[in-house]
Amino acid sequence: MAAVALNRCPPLVLFDLDGTLLDSAPDMLATVNRMRAARGQGPMALDALRPQVSKGSRAMSAAAFPELGGEVPAELVREFLDVYEQELGRHARLFDGVPELLEAIEAAGSRWGIVTNKPEYLARQVVHGLGWADRSAILIGGDSLPRRKPDPLPLQHAAQVLGVAIAGCVYVGDDQRDIEAARAAGMRSIVALWGYRPDGDDPAGWGGDALIATAGDLLAEFS
Repeated sequence: MAAVALNRCPPLVLFDLDGTLLDSAPDMLATVNRMRAARGQGPMALDALRPQVSKGSRAMSAAAFPELGGEVPAELVREFLDVYEQELGRHARLFDGVPELLEAIEAAGSRWGIVTNKPEYLARQVVHGLGWADRSAILIGGDSLPRRKPDPLPLQHAAQVLGVAIAGCVYVGDDQRDIEAARAAGMRSIVALWGYRPDGDDPAGWGGDALIATAGDLLAEFS
């Protein structure tokens, strides 16, 4: 299938990973359910975990074990990451329209990259498993730099490393921290409404430059 011609694609499109490019919630669910089973607890429902996926391992652990009252010990987070590494890529899938979107960006002569709060060693495994190691122009994880989103440093660093002016970049993410980071960096931001959000979360109030319903709609936005 030929890539759609993009006439308004910026030189660099940066993406969040979980909840934006990848529906990784099924991997996360397998992780927490293994942890719950080891403690004699029944499985958690996907709908209960999905809103926490973009918040990270601590938030997912808190949701999986509400009896902790939000006080998640470091060893539980470490256990989550260790189990998740074993489940990584076994159940996740790309969101609809993502392959076509990335192909169109490349065909337009633009570049794309990933800035995520996921630990870099895990993000690299995901990217390698998807066959993106030679396609993604840059990968920055949550521990790649001294500060992570919502701090603007990771986005600013990505633009600097790739030699692209901030005005030539756009960041796409499904979490409020993504939009706050982009705004602080002076970068155009797009809210990925197809991602993960808790009930009652209002992305219209995040201050993003655009709210896009699907990856296919983002393709149309750049066309």
